[in-house]
Parts: sequence; structure tokens; C-alpha cells
Amino acid sequence: VKIFAPNIEQRDVVNHLKGSPTEEKRNVLVESARLARGNIQDLAELKASEFDAVIFPGGFGVAKNLCSWAVDGKNCTVHEHVSSTLQAFHSAKKPIGLCCISPVLAAKVFPGCEVTVGQDKDVDGRFPDAETASAIAELGCKHICKNVNESHVDKANKIVTTCAFMCKAPLHEIFDGIGTMVQEVLKLA
Repeated sequence: VKIFAPNIEQRDVVNHLKGSPTEEKRNVLVESARLARGNIQDLAELKASEFDAVIFPGGFGVAKNLCSWAVDGKNCTVHEHVSSTLQAFHSAKKPIGLCCISPVLAAKVFPGCEVTVGQDKDVDGRFPDAETASAIAELGCKHICKNVNESHVDKANKIVTTCAFMCKAPLHEIFDGIGTMVQEVLKLA
């Protein structure tokens, strides 16, 4: 297992205590190294031939830095190294795992694929970003409704997705869903 991140400046830095952007500047690779405790490499160095699978976490970092979804929605662009990494694993018929908002990366890179970001309706306030499912469909992909503790496997494309924090749920339910995604990726590897 190795961890990679693009060596680019973050779109913005958020003070999560206050919930607002700061004037501070940070680098995605440096910040990722802080979270990963240092054992990380530049995404440009990742070679699909050296790995059995790839998994992308989610969160606003994906929506702001790995692509421009947070600003541009379905009209977003995907960072070149993210796109080329996804395409390399797909071409090699190796599994791709995506959670939270990161299934939109597959929706942009692989037209016609199947993914989940949870539900397509805001059920009991648990899916406040349910419109993301519609945007995925508008990109020509199929959104599959799943609960937070489930994942979806697009067998044709070897893409496994789960909604994670796209659902307002207890942490243990999010953990379970991410666990099913990882297990399904490993089964395909």
C-alpha cells in the first residue's frame, strides 16, 4: 500500500472550527503528507503496473483539488494526473474504489459507468447533496441508489463506489460502507 497526492496548491484552506476559508496557502501533497504521517509520493509518480487496485477517498479535497466539482459541478475538469491514473487502472482492467464525492471523478472520466453517491432524493435530511445523483445521470452515467452502509460494484468497469459522508449518518455506518467498498475492490483485484 502506498499513498499518493498531487503536488499542487489547494484551492483554498478552510478553518474547520469556524467553517470559513482563511488567507493561508497550503500544498495538497504537503497537507496529505501531514495526514498520512509522511509516507506519501507525488501522484505523478504512480504507475498502475505496480499496483493491484487504486482507491480514492472523498471529501471537499476531491471536489476542490482533484477536480473542480465544488465550483463547476457537472461541468468540472479533472486534474490531469487524477484522470490519467484512473484511465491507467481502467485500461489495465484493475479495480478502482471511490467514496463520498469521488465517484464524480469516474462519472467525468468514464461516460456510461455506474456509481453511487447514496440516494437521489434527500431522505429524512440524510442526503442533503442528493442532486449530485442527477448531475451524474446528466453526464451519461447511471446512478445506483444505495444506503450508507452499502457499496455498488460496476462489474463491467471494475469501479466500486460508496457514499460515505454524502450521507449524514453515524460514523460507524459510514465506516461500514467504506469497508464494503474496500472488500469489493479487493475481491476484484
